[in-house]
Amino acid sequence: MTRRVSPIEAIHAEIDAVFAEGRPLAECLEQVARLGAKLIIQTALEAEVDEFLGRARYQRADAVGAKDGEKSEATEAPAVRTGHRNGHRGATIKTTSGPVTVAKPRLRGTTEQFASRLFGRSVTRTNALESLVIASFVRGLSTRDVQNTLAEALGSDAALSKSTVSSICQSIRGEYDVWRERDLTGVTLDYLFLDASHFRMHPNAPAEPVLAAWGIDTDGKPVFIGLEAAASESHDAWAGFLTGLIERGLQVPLLVISDGGGGLISACETVLHRSLRQRCLVHKCRNVLSKVSLHDQEQVKKEFWEIFDTGELGLAPGQQLVETVQRRIDAFAAKWQPAYPAAVKSLLTDRSSLTSYLRFPVEHHKRIRHSNFIERTFGETRRRVKVIGRFPGETSCVSLAFAVLSRAATGWRGFTTTPGTVRQLERMRGDLLHPADVIQLAPWPRVSLTKAA
Repeated sequence: MTRRVSPIEAIHAEIDAVFAEGRPLAECLEQVARLGAKLIIQTALEAEVDEFLGRARYQRADAVGAKDGEKSEATEAPAVRTGHRNGHRGATIKTTSGPVTVAKPRLRGTTEQFASRLFGRSVTRTNALESLVIASFVRGLSTRDVQNTLAEALGSDAALSKSTVSSICQSIRGEYDVWRERDLTGVTLDYLFLDASHFRMHPNAPAEPVLAAWGIDTDGKPVFIGLEAAASESHDAWAGFLTGLIERGLQVPLLVISDGGGGLISACETVLHRSLRQRCLVHKCRNVLSKVSLHDQEQVKKEFWEIFDTGELGLAPGQQLVETVQRRIDAFAAKWQPAYPAAVKSLLTDRSSLTSYLRFPVEHHKRIRHSNFIERTFGETRRRVKVIGRFPGETSCVSLAFAVLSRAATGWRGFTTTPGTVRQLERMRGDLLHPADVIQLAPWPRVSLTKAA
């Protein structure tokens, strides 16, 4: 017999399906915002019915009574009413983004008529869903905020009980609490991407980072690994974050992709010293262009990316390809040194990490040479909270970042694995798991950048 799917489960499935369609992330998040509000309203409606009947979905009244009878006399037992749920009927709410239909529960056999405090007789106000999204996701699902916003958006009749609102908030927050403590023993990554985004989350304090990690596992599937608030992007903050992942069972990855933050780099070299490290080329390009005049930026940018365009070389991944691209870096540096010495210095800083990705399968190169993907997702989070200026606390901030990133992760593309790429990555893993055999990148000779006589 097929199990009936509750309206709440159906909405969760809709959210997952949105990201599985492969549409642009911005479009996905707009739809998920509406579905997120729909989820909150649906959860509130179901909680109202639970409170009215004095029992949860599929729970028998006599079972509740027996359980309540075990309580002490000092404990007030919930009122258990006769009657039962009898399906749902659609109710449409008009919003500025279009109409959204939720499932209003129907009851049968009750001695008292059920009246939803959330809906009353009808709700068609255009700002209702938008207000709920802001109150619930941006403000961190606090009980007081949800109560106040419901009253503002839907009127005094929508004043849900404190216990009902609290149960709604706890059920949605619980998803993140379980996720952040989960066992990572079964997760083995080929590639680990690390990045952070800054948000204002404490009174009278500057913006602080939320550290994030995601990766591609040995089956070529994307995995959202970790999320944590920190006071800064220092070595200690990143080292603590990475150590926590390892202590929960995460296996050492083959390649770590990140920006050039000093604290992040030193933490990777301490905690993940057996992994190769790739400097994000998108961040490096920005660093270089920031020291170039507007007149030459277009040409410098074009030549920067030509350095790493290896398609026409026909070389297999490995040391020879790395050396070829490093010679291109030398040529670029020699050409632009007279005009932009600061830009060239930026390019040559940590230069060996710019070509680590060239040791991996060719079909992976364009995806593993930068960490820009997760940065774009963080951008959507920042865009959503821009109107409020500052989060009311750390929990609210991390909750919203998790809500966006975890749902977006279901739509991230992985890699198509082939027997050849699997064998290549397995050989590299064997080398990296034996410190004596780890590939050592020889320091590149310093290039003479003085103008020839």
